[in-house]
Amino acid sequence: MKKSSRDKRITRHARIRATISGTSDVPRLSVFRSNRHVWLQLIDDVSGKTLLAASDMELKTKKKTARKELASSAGELLAKKAKEKKIERVRFDRGGYLYHGLIREAAEGARRGGLKF
Repeated sequence: MKKSSRDKRITRHARIRATISGTSDVPRLSVFRSNRHVWLQLIDDVSGKTLLAASDMELKTKKKTARKELASSAGELLAKKAKEKKIERVRFDRGGYLYHGLIREAAEGARRGGLKF
C-alpha cells in the first residue's frame, strides 16, 4: 500500500525526534503547519510539558495578510513570550516538513525575536 504524504511526514518527524529532545533549559521548538495556520510550541520533553505556545491565529489582523508574513510574526511572538520566561536557546524541530516556505519564515521570525538555534 502506498504511503500518503502525511504518513511520509510523520515518518520523517519520527526520525528527527530520535535525535532531538528538549529540556527545561533548552526546550524543543516544534512547528506544525496545516493548510490554513501555523502553530509553534516550546516543549520540555523531560517532563513532557508544553512551556509556551503561539500561533498565527493569535495575531489580530484586520487586513488580509500573506501566510508567510503571519508565520514570521508568529515566530516573533513566540520569541517575545520566551524572553519573558527567560528562555534564550531552543532546539528547532521542523516536524518532518521541508525547511522552506512557512517553516523557514517561522524559524527566521523566532531568530529575529531573539531565540538562538
